[in-house]
Amino acid sequence: MADVYRWRLAPDGLATRRQLRALGLRPGGQDVVAEVHRPRRRREPLVAYLYRVDHAKPVRPMTPARAAALAAAMRARRTCPNCLTDVGYCIPPSLGMCVTCHDTPPIRKDTA
Repeated sequence: MADVYRWRLAPDGLATRRQLRALGLRPGGQDVVAEVHRPRRRREPLVAYLYRVDHAKPVRPMTPARAAALAAAMRARRTCPNCLTDVGYCIPPSLGMCVTCHDTPPIRKDTA
C-alpha cells in the first residue's frame, strides 16, 4: 500500500500530476508512490496521488499531427448538430445543441 500523508505534509521529491505538468514532466508509467489526504467535514477526505519527480519523464512535444487532431476534436465539440455552425464555445452535453437552438421554439407547420 502507498504511504499516506496529511495535506501539505508530503516530503520533497513527490508531486501530483498537475505539479509534474507545471514542471514540464509526466509520470511516465511509474506507479503511485504515496497519497495525500485532505480532510473534509462530514465527508471522506480528498485524495491526491503522488509520483516521484526524479523518475518522471519530460512531456512529449506537440507535433503538427497531434495539434491538428486536437483542433478537429475541439471544432467538433463547438459545432451545433442543429444549425451546423461553430458557436465558439463547447456545446453542453445536457443540451445537445447550442443555446440559441435550444431556446428557439421549433417552427410548427399547421395544416388546415
